[in-house]
Amino acid sequence: MKAVELKKDVYWVGALDWAVRDFHGYEVPRGTTYNNYLVLDDEITLIDTVKHDFADETLKNIEGVVAPSRIKNVIINHIENDHATSLDAVMACAPEATIYISEKGKRGLERFFDLSKWNVKVVKSGDTLTTGKKTFRFIETPMLHWPDSMFTYLEGDNILFSQDAFGQHIASAGRFDDEFIAEYSEAELTDSVIDYYANILMPFGPMIKNKITEISKMEVPIDIIAPDHGIIWRKSPQSVFETYLDLANGKANLSVAIIYDTMWHSTEKMIVPVSEGIRSENVDVRVIKLRATPMSVAIKEFWKARGALIGSPTLNNITYPSVAELLTHLRGLRPKNRLVGAFGSYGWGGGAVKEIYEEFKRMGLDAVEPGLQILYKPSMEDEKGCYEFGRNFAQRVKEYHDKF
Repeated sequence: MKAVELKKDVYWVGALDWAVRDFHGYEVPRGTTYNNYLVLDDEITLIDTVKHDFADETLKNIEGVVAPSRIKNVIINHIENDHATSLDAVMACAPEATIYISEKGKRGLERFFDLSKWNVKVVKSGDTLTTGKKTFRFIETPMLHWPDSMFTYLEGDNILFSQDAFGQHIASAGRFDDEFIAEYSEAELTDSVIDYYANILMPFGPMIKNKITEISKMEVPIDIIAPDHGIIWRKSPQSVFETYLDLANGKANLSVAIIYDTMWHSTEKMIVPVSEGIRSENVDVRVIKLRATPMSVAIKEFWKARGALIGSPTLNNITYPSVAELLTHLRGLRPKNRLVGAFGSYGWGGGAVKEIYEEFKRMGLDAVEPGLQILYKPSMEDEKGCYEFGRNFAQRVKEYHDKF
């Protein structure tokens, strides 16, 4: 693609990765983008770089606006590989440019590059860079979502360059939210935001709330939010703030996600009566079968629902491997304000359901006990028990949901 103008003298010069489907273990069926931005002024400034595979592409986009050798400042908001590893290619074109980065960013970047050959200036919250008519203000955002992370606000143009925050994994021909909504839908864009938050930013909810509050107190106008992945927000930048606050506050649907796997279909045969019991209480239910669904989708559906039931057969006296993988992901993401339970089948001796509840305890999740275990294939009498199990869980979910 060519450079795309955000405002006068401010350009997107990033790269589209249409082909990627696995982003460090996170399923990205739409691909992604690596966004970076060029600002023209007396001193030309580049904000972030791109994944090293796309260094030639970003340099070509920059050349479409100005010779890369004219870059005087490079702001690095985030040092993760997909944003900083083409820095050497940029600096080879503009070796006299000054790099602006947080203290922790500098320490991390030293593990990738020999910084002694470049001009590096460490900045902190409140520091500014004036490049002629334009002024950039730096806002440190540690653990959103790495220790080095920061935002950069362009005064006058009212653009917040937000690195990974407020992004999504979407590769599309349009660069802006209104363009995406016109081609697809607002609901699809919102779902992509939730997917990104649930799989990457879920552990950082309290910090997100604090940072949004801090930015609000700055009382600066924000016309555009420009993240490092996906769609740029110009139609309704405040809407993504509101969505993030809802997510950080643990907002969820009054629904239950049933996430399971099965070996000889016995656990799977429990799904219909359990879900019917849930629906009898007028609670929506979504069923996700692991091994037939990307893990990132299962995690997103877990996060969207107030309640979740995890189903697993017992294999070798422990949890089925794909279910154990789900629980490992969730333990790292540290979900809160979700009610959980477990069910499953077994042959020789149970074990999976007990182990799942132990994982719930490790995660600090509120759990409805006891779980439900069935020997081999469920009988008609067992199916009645499954129905009651689902109905009881739905009742508890409604009570739990009323607290929020």
